[in-house]
Amino acid sequence: MSDFNLEKLEKIVTERASVTDGSSYTATLVSCGVEKCAQKLGEEAVETAIAAAVGDKCGLTKEAADLLYHLLVLLQATEVRLEDVMTELDRRTGQSGLAEKAARAESSTKSK
Repeated sequence: MSDFNLEKLEKIVTERASVTDGSSYTATLVSCGVEKCAQKLGEEAVETAIAAAVGDKCGLTKEAADLLYHLLVLLQATEVRLEDVMTELDRRTGQSGLAEKAARAESSTKSK
């Protein structure tokens, strides 16, 4: 198994987002703004779902990599740290997914 992880990818995205010589796709995406980054993430999510639905494991692997990359680009563009996302996931592991989902639904109903 590879020792590559999301923290390493986040570091690469952060470094490449600040490149100003036109050589970085990441910098280009971030400079286009949050809306473009969100659009690209959505496109990759759909492509990932389609690959899964048709049983294309190789395609799913590649699209999932694209999806994770574009998620980290969007987090970079919105100044949300991966560490904060991981902390939220860690918090959620202390309860069942059904209980956590019900708590979110109850919270959003109260805020309306």
